[in-house]
Amino acid sequence: MAKIHVLSEAVANKIAAGEVVERPASVVKELLENSLDASATRIKIQVEAGGKKLVQITDNGCGMVRDDALLAFERHATSKLKDAEDLLRVATLGFRGEALPSIASVSRLHLETRAAEEPSGTVVEINGGKIFKVEEAGLPVGTSITIRDLFFNTPARKKFLKAESTELSHIASLVTHYALAHPDKHFELHSATNAMLVAPPVAGHSERVYQVFGKDILDQLIPIAALLPLERIGLPQPPPWRRTEEDEESKDPGEVRIHGFVSKPEIQKLNRNSIYIFVNGRLIRDRVVQHAIIEAYRNILPPTVFPVVLLFLEMPNAEVDVNVHPSKTEVRFRQQSVLHDFVRDSVRAALMKARPVPQFLSEIHMHPTASPSLTPGTRSELQAAAPWRSLYEPAGPTGFALQAPVAPPFTERFQFQGAIAVEAKAALAAEIVPDDGCTPALTDDPEPPSQLATSLTSLKPVGQIRESFILAVNPEGLWIIDQHVAHERVLFERVLKQRAAKGVESQHLLMPLILELTPAQLAVFSHISDELVHNGFEAEPFGTRSVAVKAAPSGVEGPQLEHMLHELLDQFAREDQKLNLETVRTRIAASIACHAAIKVNMALEQNKMEWLLAELAKTDCPMSCPHGRPVVLRYSMKDIQKAFKRI
Repeated sequence: MAKIHVLSEAVANKIAAGEVVERPASVVKELLENSLDASATRIKIQVEAGGKKLVQITDNGCGMVRDDALLAFERHATSKLKDAEDLLRVATLGFRGEALPSIASVSRLHLETRAAEEPSGTVVEINGGKIFKVEEAGLPVGTSITIRDLFFNTPARKKFLKAESTELSHIASLVTHYALAHPDKHFELHSATNAMLVAPPVAGHSERVYQVFGKDILDQLIPIAALLPLERIGLPQPPPWRRTEEDEESKDPGEVRIHGFVSKPEIQKLNRNSIYIFVNGRLIRDRVVQHAIIEAYRNILPPTVFPVVLLFLEMPNAEVDVNVHPSKTEVRFRQQSVLHDFVRDSVRAALMKARPVPQFLSEIHMHPTASPSLTPGTRSELQAAAPWRSLYEPAGPTGFALQAPVAPPFTERFQFQGAIAVEAKAALAAEIVPDDGCTPALTDDPEPPSQLATSLTSLKPVGQIRESFILAVNPEGLWIIDQHVAHERVLFERVLKQRAAKGVESQHLLMPLILELTPAQLAVFSHISDELVHNGFEAEPFGTRSVAVKAAPSGVEGPQLEHMLHELLDQFAREDQKLNLETVRTRIAASIACHAAIKVNMALEQNKMEWLLAELAKTDCPMSCPHGRPVVLRYSMKDIQKAFKRI
């Protein structure tokens, strides 16, 4: 009996849906691109429950006649390709003919469309890939597609969707990026509660950046514009015996245009998630262009930080192959090396011409951060080379991970067996895991923990190193304490205890602080606003996408307060898993502690150093800060004696 059989159409459509429809943002992307291909000038997106319950996209494009409306739901049915030669010069955002049938196979779809030349429109209803209703109706010109109950018939895929706020932030990020790429069109994004983005047409990309992100972001960017005539170098040619007179004639291969914005050197990010690339209006990820941008910033930025870039590339369609990935987010360039050098030289020339001068106050408070400046909160990936990987990659399981067994209860506290014991030249690791939830520590002392009893209260501070690290001694040896993270640990546990007692100390601001939020940040704010109140904040909506902060936790000043809130909202917007109360509570407390703690390069008097060590001794986990960095380093007497050749 034959073992190979042909899959049914329903199963094949669901497999195709797994490639194209990976999350609600994927649905928005496919339908949004269809609207742009239909020459729509006004696009409205309505979502509920992060797109899980409802995704509705309405446009004023060309619409479809009745026959086309039905044929559009057949696999590989498209109006954008006719033969294989058209694949060499794809000029539309969509072309595969897989999106609509794939979406219809895993949702309840309602289509309303009318072409301008038709007296009436067409209504089509499809549930799980089966057509339930086709009828005529009086409709405006354009198309409206409503997607309800996404993945209702594929529970395995639905189970791996993220929290509603996370899915909503992905949609907001996608719509915002396409609004940036098409400033001549009107975009609207509405959630169940508010309007997250309303962007009327503007004159150009600068006006669009100002419209969406505000003047402060635009002032941090340097405009870039360049043009490169292409040559036929590297283009494939027919063999000599097949060349015609037309092939021999020199043809103009066109040109490459580049425009957009790059950030000033003082704007630094810890990952590539703030590098956005568009090719012929298509949002892509490409390592060649990313590498060119990083090369342009070589010797301008430290090697471990990255810039903010919004780059638009325009080139002949024959120069780029978009038929690489089902989601159409990866491309290949015909002349990669030429394009790489052109992008690198153009970005560096713009930086050299602008010669931006860092401002004194911004340099004092600036430090590299992983929160993107020009994104409404997409999550960062371990593979940082793909800035939109969170939008388009499958939201499936990440696999199984082995976990170490839970350590047995350990009763002694305030001992340094979990610290870093440093020899004369290096710190060597051993397998001692504290039981108090701290970061696994390092020590090379072979003695059991019970024989390493050295209390923090016995330490005597003797001074500071560069006004950043406290030197302290006791009979066990020499200790180095990072004053910032030590105070951070103290404040972190204090905020958690006050939060449990519902008494976090707060201070009213003399003037309310007005924060402009991106659409994704606004979605996150509505999700965590109650927990912010319990942690000493008093904030309320102030306009469409603004928030007025009237009170803040004690110790956090104005500039730090604004930076802290933006950092928190961006961090939660990139969260993969559902945000539970404990996660929100600890991250808010960690952020408050970090921004209110003693800073480095701050001189401390003797009594303040003694107070800090005493308070650190009272904490539950004095060996690491809330972010996992070590608080103390120890040089034991044995290490010191070895270094001086005493033993």
